[in-house]
Amino acid sequence: MPSPRSPQSPQNKQNGKQRDAFFDNAKYLAIVLVAMGHAWEPLKDDSRILEAAYQVVYAFHMPAFIIISGFFSRSFDMRPDRLKRLITGVAVPYIVFETAYPLFKRVIDNDPHQEVSLLDPWYLTWFLCALFIWRLTTPVWKLVRHPLPLALGLAMLASVTPEIGDDLDLQRVLQFLPFFVLGLVMKPEHFQMVRRRSVRILSVPVFAVAFAFSWWAVPRMNTAWFYHRDSAQELGAPWWTGPVMVLALFGCSLLLTACFFAWVPRRHMWFTALGAGTLYGYLLHGFLVKAGDYQGWFEPTWLHRPLGEIFVTVLAAAVVTLLCTKPVQRVFRFAMEPKMEWAFKRDAAELAREREKREQGDKREKRESSTAREKVDA
Repeated sequence: MPSPRSPQSPQNKQNGKQRDAFFDNAKYLAIVLVAMGHAWEPLKDDSRILEAAYQVVYAFHMPAFIIISGFFSRSFDMRPDRLKRLITGVAVPYIVFETAYPLFKRVIDNDPHQEVSLLDPWYLTWFLCALFIWRLTTPVWKLVRHPLPLALGLAMLASVTPEIGDDLDLQRVLQFLPFFVLGLVMKPEHFQMVRRRSVRILSVPVFAVAFAFSWWAVPRMNTAWFYHRDSAQELGAPWWTGPVMVLALFGCSLLLTACFFAWVPRRHMWFTALGAGTLYGYLLHGFLVKAGDYQGWFEPTWLHRPLGEIFVTVLAAAVVTLLCTKPVQRVFRFAMEPKMEWAFKRDAAELAREREKREQGDKREKRESSTAREKVDA
């Protein structure tokens, strides 16, 4: 969906729709952080500094994505054309990549026992599954009086319910839900508030304190809390720590996300157009990360030293940038954004609109031809 216009944000036109440069910049920078975090994962056990940076990034990069997703889902309803876009833009890519990733593992990792299951999201596909569920429930969140406290309550209950299991990654769906609902209730002026100069200045010491605390917490805290995919009991913690950690991490993630948004450029940048292709970068970079994991690309000793870690970081940012470009989008559009006109009935309202447009076009042509004849006669 096109982003709402903001009088203080430059606009660029893409695919006939007005897009806000701020949100495209934020999506691109967030996907770069996602790729960097995945590239750090095989290396972080050998570096406390890298582990601390990993925890800080994981505290806000997906919450930022999810808040933006919720913000642009505010107009979602059960209208046929929007349901069609939800199926072709979310459900179909989920099916394609949920099938492709296990098959990829079979071939590259020589693992014939890897199963394909659409009920157990594998690696990156959990986000598509979650987005499909969140967006379908959008009318409910727009209906209830206090959506955010309700969503936080559900997340807290999920954190003490190990019986939920792995089906559809419902733990993540429920524990990340408050960020999506927050995006639904936000307004454009809320984003303007965090982009003030004073917030940008304050965000620097906030990130410094967050990194220092993360460095201290590395040997004392289970990083899996940031994944939001397990209950407290599954992480070996007392049940009551689940709700406490949900609230604590929600506050921490919200603060760091606000600081991240404060530094996102508002003007059109060289990477702004790449913001429209972040889904491509998100889903495709996983094949390269997993191939590196299966084939031992991260095993050389020099990669586990500071210069090697910097090299991997820069390479991850460059690769995901390339995967967001237009040529890559054209190649993989059949899987990411299929039209699938053959699969859907034509909506009566849509047919009526097309018929009305044709009639208006015919009338316009008649008027123009009549005007032309009158000029010739004159």
